[in-house]
Amino acid sequence: MEKQLHNLIVFSEDFSLINSPAFYDCIVHLICTEGTGNFLYNDHRFTLCKNDIAVISRPRLVTETGCDDSFRCEYVAAPNKFLHSLLPPNNYSIQGCVSLFDNPIINATDMDASRFRSDIANINNRIDNIDHLFYQELMGSLLQTMIYDLFDFHAKTNENILTTDRIGYITTQFFNLIAGGRPKTQREVSHYAAQLHVTPKYLSDTIKRVTGTNVSTHINNAATAIALEYLKDNTMSISQIADEMNFSSLSYFSRFCVKHIGMSPAKFRTAGAKD
Repeated sequence: MEKQLHNLIVFSEDFSLINSPAFYDCIVHLICTEGTGNFLYNDHRFTLCKNDIAVISRPRLVTETGCDDSFRCEYVAAPNKFLHSLLPPNNYSIQGCVSLFDNPIINATDMDASRFRSDIANINNRIDNIDHLFYQELMGSLLQTMIYDLFDFHAKTNENILTTDRIGYITTQFFNLIAGGRPKTQREVSHYAAQLHVTPKYLSDTIKRVTGTNVSTHINNAATAIALEYLKDNTMSISQIADEMNFSSLSYFSRFCVKHIGMSPAKFRTAGAKD
């Protein structure tokens, strides 16, 4: 697991590679340190100037990059699933990620830019420490610090991060249900559609349009974070967790974990015990 994670977390200064296929399952966190650059993301052109931070959650949607001769940048790319596993289901990332998909640029102050560069320097300095007995936890803590700093930078200038029209209302209410822990026991799109008095197709189309991600992915990401918290707490058996999360059977819960965590719940606990 550690070696695999080590291969997936990347620090780079090569702007032309931010849409590399190697990053398609990653989130890229980039800061412009000099000059001016630009990129086309989800069919919209964005410009980067000194101290601007870009959070690119879907690198495959970057189709063009360009910059002047003085442009310099630094970025960290890390697996999307791993980053989601670091944060509790109730957090700013739920609505923040919606806003950042629409506009991935954060205009950071000098102080915030310096803090962010320090965050990614700390990550870069430890990427190769694969002999560390707690490598996954080490990298997780450094990435988590970076993410919470980004939340801080973004929240300062984005008090209202969703529109007030019907699409914005439905999106906000959907993420309120997610943030309230509903995926613990409810993981069907139809349940959320019924709660919001819309059809499953309307909800799916709306969430995909606003965030670029399928509605079921948002639900399962939140459910995965809840499952991970339970699995890290050995006071409950795996069978009890499956019941608590309203899975129809232990085998169904195991299949869910294999698909979304990458291993069975029993293997996850065994790996944690070895660490």
